[in-house]
Parts: sequence; C-alpha cells; structure tokens
Amino acid sequence: MSEYQRLQRIKLKKRKVRKKRVLLWVFVPLLIILLSGAGYATYLMKKAESVLNKSYQPVKATSMRETMINPDMDNISILLIGVDTSKSREKLYGDAVRSDALMVATLNQKEKSVKLLSIPRDSYVHIPGRKKNDKINHAHAFGGTELAIETVQELLDIPIDYYVKMNFYAFIDIVDALGGIKVEVPYEIDEQDSEDNPNAIHLEPGLQTLNGEEALALARTRHKDSDYMRGKRQQEILKAILKKAVSVQSITKHGKLIEAVGDNMTTNMSFSEMKSLIDYGLAGKGLSVDTVNLAGSDEYINGIYYYKLDEESLEQTRTILKEHLAHNTTNTADSVTTINEINTVNADNKSETKEY
Repeated sequence: MSEYQRLQRIKLKKRKVRKKRVLLWVFVPLLIILLSGAGYATYLMKKAESVLNKSYQPVKATSMRETMINPDMDNISILLIGVDTSKSREKLYGDAVRSDALMVATLNQKEKSVKLLSIPRDSYVHIPGRKKNDKINHAHAFGGTELAIETVQELLDIPIDYYVKMNFYAFIDIVDALGGIKVEVPYEIDEQDSEDNPNAIHLEPGLQTLNGEEALALARTRHKDSDYMRGKRQQEILKAILKKAVSVQSITKHGKLIEAVGDNMTTNMSFSEMKSLIDYGLAGKGLSVDTVNLAGSDEYINGIYYYKLDEESLEQTRTILKEHLAHNTTNTADSVTTINEINTVNADNKSETKEY
C-alpha cells in the first residue's frame, strides 16, 4: 500500500468517526427527550391513579341503563356538579349544600364529540321523592349526589352514567395550575370571592386572562343578567379550561393539574374508566365541543323566584342528547340498577320511592 493510499484511508476513517459523532450528538439528546417524555407520562399516570383512587366515591342512584357500559367503546354521559362549599360555608351548612352549577356532558366515542348542557340552578323541576316542584339546585341539599343524579335523569330522560363533583377550591386550583384561562368578561363585575368576602373581585369588560378566583367570580355572578346567561358563561369557561388543558403548552402543567383535584373532587369513575377519556384529549383540534342551553322564563311563585323551563326547548334538548348518546328511553322507575352496579352487573329489581 502506497503512502498516499494509507493517508486517504485514515482520512476516510476520520470522516466516518465524525459522522458517527454528529449522529450521536443529534440522536442522544433526542433519545433523552423521548425517554424523559415517556418517563414523565408514566409519572403522570401514576400520580393521577393515586389522586383519583382517593377521589373515587360510588353512589347508589337509580340508573336508566339496562346493560353494562364500557367507556372505551360506548357513548357515555357525565354529570358535572359544582357545589358551593368553602371553609366558611361548611361551618354553616355542613354537607347540606346546594349545587351551584349543574352541567351534563354527553360523549360520543365514534365522533369524538361532546355536547355540553348547562342547567340553570333555579330551574323549577320535580325532585324525586318530594311532594312539590322546587329549584333543581336544592336536590343536592336534600339528598346529595344521588338525588341530584336522579333529578337530572328524570328531567332529561337520559341515563347519567357518571358524576364528577368539585368544590370552589378545585375549580380555583385547576385554573391556576393552567396559568389562567383566556375568556371574555361581558361587563364590569364586582363579586365576592370563594370565602364570600363582598366585592373582593373586580373585573373590567373584555377578553383577558383570568386566575382561579377571577374565573370563579365570572362563573358565579348573575346580578346584571340572568341564570340562563350565567349558564352560558360557565360553558365558555369550561371550554376555555378544556382548550388550555389539551394544548401542547400545558403538558408540563399536568402534574399541578392533577394535584389541583386532590381532596376537592369526588367521582364514581374508576381510574381505568377515566383513562378512556384520554382519546378525547388526544383528538386535539379534532375534538368537537358543542354547547346546549335550556330556554325558559323568569317566574315568581309565592314570592319566590324560579326559572320556568320552556317545554318545547326541553323536549328539543332531550332529543339532541338522546341522539348524541344513541340512546332511546322513556322515563320509568322499573329498574333500580345503581350507577355503580351498572358497570359490573345487570340488575332487574323493582324500585322503591325514597322520601327526602
């Protein structure tokens, strides 16, 4: 081998080594990022499982389902209950607190779509076991989560498969964990805070980023419009939370988001059932969230204010939700299968009317 050939071979080897080094400098950091992402995802899943297991609280509410459901495959409904509990209110009312917000979310697995209905808190409805109609938010005060679920099922004539109940603190912590949410404030607001301190929150009108306490004030206020408009604001706030939570920028905040739930939420969804909702989050911009509202009118009965639901609007809403769930049913008390049981067994017993 000539000296020239030997030098050329050395140069070629150096070039290959250099290429390998370049590949290593590109590939190793990329691998570290990917492994860190996988590790972080595993960490989040374990963290979520721990928190949600503590939040798991089954109920014995009567279900309108006759067969088992699987959220991985079936369309489901979730009742979102916001209760007006705080440290100051717990001292006054204990567990007999009203629901400050009631929303029903129906989830269509195939379409990856969500229908979000807000039920005005002063809606004049029949509450099972009560002798006369009352405000729907009193159902929770009379019979807790169980009666709230059964009242909503009767009103909408659809099965309520799951519930998620949160108090003021969970809402505040979730918004703060996301770094605030961007929403439109319709008018100037002076509202009490989560501990009922008067005029503690002041908001100017316009599109802006709100922290937890400010978002709560916007969700609760109704002094300048109506219960109907209040429900629409709550829908927009929830959509803003969902949008922020599924954004790429919020991935690193999911740990704090899980911690925000903590002791301030209860649900009858097991961790494995809740994991089925990940598919909706992965849909990203492909996730369709449509809001539905119940029309009605203000009415005073014996000097007490109620929101009288429009029957035609109520029937249209029932149809929309039934079609989205692909579930046809007629109100009946023939089955006492509880919501907690329906996910494990079929039942065929006769119901008993409970007095609250």
